[in-house]
Amino acid sequence: MKIYSFKRFIIAILVLGAVSSCEDFLERPAEDTYTIDSFYQNDEQLYQSVNTIYNSPWYDFQRGFMKIGDVMAGNLVFDIGDGYTNLVLNNSDADIANASASLWSVNAYCNGVIQNVDLKSGPQVSQAAKNTVKGEAMVWKAMTYFYLVRCFGAVPIIHDNAAIIADNSSATLKRNKIEDVYKYITLILHDAIELLPEENMKGRIDKYSAYGLLAKVYLTKSGYGMSGTRNEADLAEAAKYAKMVIDNSGRTLHPEYSEIFQLKGNFSEESLIAWHWTVGAQWTSQNSLQSDLSLTNFSDAVQSWGNWVYPTIDLQTAFEESATTLSRNYRDARRKATIMMVGDTYDYFWTDMGGFAYNWDSATDGMYGGAISFVSGTGSNVTKHIVGRLADAQAQGYETLDRMHTPLSTHILRLSDVYLVYAEAVLGNNATTTDASALAAFNAVRARALKGNHVDETSLTFDMIDHERRVEFALEGDRWYDLVRLHYYNPAAAKAQILAQERGTWEGLEDFYTNGDDSNLEITTHKVTGLSDEDFTIPFPEVDLSLNPGLMDEPVDFDFGSIGYN
Repeated sequence: MKIYSFKRFIIAILVLGAVSSCEDFLERPAEDTYTIDSFYQNDEQLYQSVNTIYNSPWYDFQRGFMKIGDVMAGNLVFDIGDGYTNLVLNNSDADIANASASLWSVNAYCNGVIQNVDLKSGPQVSQAAKNTVKGEAMVWKAMTYFYLVRCFGAVPIIHDNAAIIADNSSATLKRNKIEDVYKYITLILHDAIELLPEENMKGRIDKYSAYGLLAKVYLTKSGYGMSGTRNEADLAEAAKYAKMVIDNSGRTLHPEYSEIFQLKGNFSEESLIAWHWTVGAQWTSQNSLQSDLSLTNFSDAVQSWGNWVYPTIDLQTAFEESATTLSRNYRDARRKATIMMVGDTYDYFWTDMGGFAYNWDSATDGMYGGAISFVSGTGSNVTKHIVGRLADAQAQGYETLDRMHTPLSTHILRLSDVYLVYAEAVLGNNATTTDASALAAFNAVRARALKGNHVDETSLTFDMIDHERRVEFALEGDRWYDLVRLHYYNPAAAKAQILAQERGTWEGLEDFYTNGDDSNLEITTHKVTGLSDEDFTIPFPEVDLSLNPGLMDEPVDFDFGSIGYN
């Protein structure tokens, strides 16, 4: 992963990438450079040209996706002494710089698609195809700004990269107010909804993808600038658009939670928006998360160094689990699909070796190493984002893995998210709700996870929904943004959650697991201290600030009339 400057991505990507392939959606490597010599003769060529938006520009956000989304949220540890665990970030951090550059590159690429599709399409390209790809680009653009505003707060709204170049303002851009950024996101999504079909090709964004994201944006927006309560009109919009997805999309929750995060779930019906990765010669087209997150030497085909990356004690507690017992709690299927713990077995990992058992001893691997050492400080490792060995990929219909490359999709918005957005929006500012449709949505998510252990809830509170969100989306790069949303209108509650978390490690696990000796079990506690409101906003990278000093100025109003919005 590499560092780019903010200015580079303001000016670098103006038009669609050159593609002439007629392969199926996302079966070709994404492009890492973008040129101006494409001309689309038919619908298929046009659709292929925007495959890139589903992977390559997002590549350098992957590590920040996990560190911001889960490490800062208290779900995961990369390095117990780092700024993400301690919520003390500085603007020289490489992963912040990469995340920022990646997000701005996505925005620039989307702008190029939106502004050039009509100009670069031949007479055989249908209006429906042009509308669809523009709509897809608009949703990805909205998603980009949704990440930007929740990470960095007030950011510049760059609607047209060509205009920025023309007036030579790339180094003097001002940040726009947070409320204007949210308004911009909703306007872009409304435009996308007008263009997108109700059904698109498998894995691609459709109208209901946009409705689902719009619902989540309104739910988040509802708390900004409020104190103690949320904006009722925004909550109503969140509920309305979420209900459209629930009632009209025809989508249902996938019956087996763990399968969503396997290769067989790459194009799950439940997935509304996803990064879809490929394995090929072109760098940035691939999912590299297995390398960061999986046990060292876990695969014979993918390099990995994740021994010391592990889920927190606090997340285990959220799943009603403890590393200090050998009696595993399998009541909630999401735990094992999210966190590996001693005693767990997986039939979809190491399929050529009879399956994988997570035990506190060594196991022989192949190409990349020899021995696995189970050294996690919390007695657990990550399950999500892991493909495993080459045989595991082949068993699910994918022939190739390589170095830091897997083709495992990263789900950014799932149907279960929309269900819980709906439940929370209906609850709104009330202490409880017994609304039947909100209960139905909430109970559907829990019933899948708990199966025969599930008993329908008859009343909901915010804490119940918030907890359900944490365990449903754990290690999916999303939890931090729930805390940001809460902090918008109830900063004390958001801070209290973080300050109460145990982000430390266990001593004595090896004696316990290998010798049955629990006398040395003790937590080396690690807590966030000195938490301030400013800690809920990530600092701009120093490279961005050095090239664009306007980012240090106070945010200004955005002129929506200048881009055709009232």
